[in-house]
Amino acid sequence: MWTIIIILFVLWLLGFFGGSISPNFPKTGNWIHTLLVIALILVVLTLLGVI
Repeated sequence: MWTIIIILFVLWLLGFFGGSISPNFPKTGNWIHTLLVIALILVVLTLLGVI
């Protein structure tokens, strides 16, 4: 589970800061926020012991 959380967080960071790292990096738009919400939900569920 932690692997999925870390991967989602890294993808979110790449989407959020990718434009400033390289102008050719694709724009992700709303996917950034979707990944963040999914990662946060997984963290909360993991900490609560549900998953």
